[in-house]
Amino acid sequence: MSAIDDTSATPAPARALDEPRVLIPLGLLALYVVWGSTYLGIRYALESYPPFLLAGVRFLGAGSAMYAFLRIRGVRPPTRRQWRNAAVTGVLLLLGGNGLVCYAEQSVSSGIAAVAVASMPLFAAVFSGMYGQWPNRRETVGLLIGFAGVVVLNLGSGLSGSRLGALALIVAAMSWAFGSAWSKRQDMPAGPMNTAAQMLCASVALLLVGFGTGEQLPAHPTLRATAAVVYLALFGSIVAFSAYLYVLKHARPALATSYAYVNPPVAVLFGVLLAGEHVGPFDLGGMAIILVGVGVITLAKKPAH
Repeated sequence: MSAIDDTSATPAPARALDEPRVLIPLGLLALYVVWGSTYLGIRYALESYPPFLLAGVRFLGAGSAMYAFLRIRGVRPPTRRQWRNAAVTGVLLLLGGNGLVCYAEQSVSSGIAAVAVASMPLFAAVFSGMYGQWPNRRETVGLLIGFAGVVVLNLGSGLSGSRLGALALIVAAMSWAFGSAWSKRQDMPAGPMNTAAQMLCASVALLLVGFGTGEQLPAHPTLRATAAVVYLALFGSIVAFSAYLYVLKHARPALATSYAYVNPPVAVLFGVLLAGEHVGPFDLGGMAIILVGVGVITLAKKPAH
């Protein structure tokens, strides 16, 4: 900080709350905890809702509410170019990413899902490198440690499952990673409007895919399934997706995508607390290795220019 930065002392505390050094850790905490819990939320929602319509309803509700709130507050709508970019990114992240995860969770074990989703930071590193932003050495070490931790985490799990479901998860990880890398170089809507626009555009695509493949909304969904959809919309979409887009914009790709390594152990913990699942030595060992990998990524500083 230069001496010039200290001249406006009065508004500094208020501005400090908006600084990336404060909001990035808060955003990562939301991604680690909230998105870790959505594995269980999707499981519950799939009890009544088919996968693509589940995701479509989730993002339509969240996107509509957020867009209406922002417009009432006087936020300008996206330009035509920004709508186009939001549509492309939303389809890649929320249809190709989240929609395929919902589809896969019908038939694929949680172990396969965790390993596949945790490959996303590796894809993100490759796609970001194609745009000239390769991870530095420490970030690369952290990425590899984190992935090794997820593999250890799932050595005690049954990795048998649908080949189609497993393939869907790999495509989902690649789609999310490419969408994240591509969107950083585009003219996107500002702030929360970016979240709302992407969810609205993706919801249309998800609903078209759902109805087009013969899915139907349930006539009598269970209370737990509907509550899960509401939770996914409010916390998984509005809160956590907004946090992800902010962190993605202000942090290096390796740090922004580190949630993919933390989500599996968080999902295991939620399973233990809420679904009575068992935690074994591989689970504990994998969690410890993952935390080391994330620590290495977090401490990796961007070289000074």
